[in-house]
Amino acid sequence: MSPSDHTTMRPSTLHLPQGSWSTVLDCLCAHFSAISRDTWLERMARGRVQDAQGVPIGAEHPYRVGLRVHYFREVAAEPQIPFEETIVHVDEHLLVADKPHFLSVMPAGVYVEQTLLARLVNRTGNADLVPLHRIDRHTAGLVLFSTNPQTRGRYQAMFRERAIDKRYEALAAPLPHLQFPVVRNTRFEAGEPFFRMREAPGVANTCTRIEVIEKRAEYWLYGLEPVTGKKHQLRVHMAALGAAILNDPFYPEVSCAEGEPDDYSKALKLLARGLQFSDPLTGELRCFESRLNL
Repeated sequence: MSPSDHTTMRPSTLHLPQGSWSTVLDCLCAHFSAISRDTWLERMARGRVQDAQGVPIGAEHPYRVGLRVHYFREVAAEPQIPFEETIVHVDEHLLVADKPHFLSVMPAGVYVEQTLLARLVNRTGNADLVPLHRIDRHTAGLVLFSTNPQTRGRYQAMFRERAIDKRYEALAAPLPHLQFPVVRNTRFEAGEPFFRMREAPGVANTCTRIEVIEKRAEYWLYGLEPVTGKKHQLRVHMAALGAAILNDPFYPEVSCAEGEPDDYSKALKLLARGLQFSDPLTGELRCFESRLNL
C-alpha cells in the first residue's frame, strides 16, 4: 500500500509551539528535524498536512502559535509483517481481534500501516476504531477495540477500574522448586536499554498471579493473570522467577535489540488467551477466547 492510499487512517496532531517561524512548513521542519523539507513539501502536495477542519495546508500557509495541524505519518520502506490478524467478534460497540506475533497494536517507530489498528481500519472502513488496551508487539492474542465513540468511555472505565479479567498463557522453563499458584508483587522502573523494564526496591506497583497449566517435557505451560498492566510485566516477572518466556529477545538479557530485523522463526511464546468482563451497557457477562495457540 502506498502512502497515498492511507485514506482511512487517522492523522497525528501537532499544536504549533512558540517560535519565530514564518510558515507552518518552517515550523514542521524545525520540530521534526529528521524529516527533510522536500518530504514535507511532497506530503503537502498530496494533501497529507491539514488544518483542524481537514483542509490541506500549503507551503506558504502562515505560522501561528497554537495552530492545530494534522499530519499523516509515513515511513519509507516500512517492513511488511507476514502474518494476518483475525476478527474474533464485532458489534456496534466492540471489536475483538486476534493479533499475530510481531504486529504492533498502534503506529510506532517504523510501523504505521503494518499495525493492527491500521489493518483493521482499512479492513472494516471504521475510522473510529480505538484500542481499549494494548499488548506488546512480540505478544500474540486478543485485543479489544471500541467501535463507537459514544460508548467508548464506558468500556475504557473497565480498564481504569480493573474490572476486566485478562488471561495469558506462556511457555517457559520448569520451576519445580516453587509452590503454585505464585503471586508476584514487585516495583517496576525503567531499565537499560530504554526499551526494557526492571524490578526495583520500593512499594510494589505490579501484580501477577501465575499458575501451571501443563507440565511438558522441556517446558511448562503457565497461566498468567495480570492484576496491573505495566509494560513488559509478564515477561519481567517470569524472568525474575528464573523462567524467562521462551524466545524472549529482551529478558533476562537482550538478544535482539529494538529495531533489529525480526526472526520470525522465534516468536515469543506468550499469548493473550482470554478476556472476560461484565458489559457496562447491558450487565451481560462477555467472554472471548483467542483462536491462536503457542
